[in-house]
Amino acid sequence: MERDPLTERYRIGFGLVRLAGAAMSGLDLVRLSRPILETLAERAREASNLGVRSGDDVVYVDQISGSRSIVTVSWVGRRTPMHSTSNGKVLLAFAEEADRDRVLAEPLERFTDHTITDPVALRHELDAVRTRGYAQAIEELEEGLNAVAAPVRQADGRVIAALGVSGPAFRMHAVDVPRLGLLTAEAAQAVSRQLGHLDRGRVAG
Repeated sequence: MERDPLTERYRIGFGLVRLAGAAMSGLDLVRLSRPILETLAERAREASNLGVRSGDDVVYVDQISGSRSIVTVSWVGRRTPMHSTSNGKVLLAFAEEADRDRVLAEPLERFTDHTITDPVALRHELDAVRTRGYAQAIEELEEGLNAVAAPVRQADGRVIAALGVSGPAFRMHAVDVPRLGLLTAEAAQAVSRQLGHLDRGRVAG
């Protein structure tokens, strides 16, 4: 508790807020995110997903098909490298600096002609992710697959997941990425609020 020096009344202190954040992080992230993922898939008209970090990979824990999907490929349970996916770039961009340096010091596997394997170029890309509030991957994991993702934060501000949208390049064009990136960032912020994160800062356009 804290005492207000003006009113001499007591109020909840930041220590309790931090304790509440720790408790909120243990809630069912998939359950909390599902309605927002559904709305995002409807608005984007492409598949939405939720990914968390597992070691140096991303594991997808939920997915909602978009309204324009003809054949749905489930990514739930699939592991992908962080450097070649939008979800992974988010998790890497907001990781501890020492951890990020360690990952960038390792060989980065090339999956397509568009995969960023130069650590200096990838570092610049991660800087851009932190600046604009979302990541993009333009045919970097698979030819013909584009994606965007944004950070999900728990109450203390730590990024614990990445919420994304992905679709075929013939439909989800590179020119559509900024619009979908902002849409995804708004959805990720909504999930973060469910987890007790109170930052209402605007996402860079």
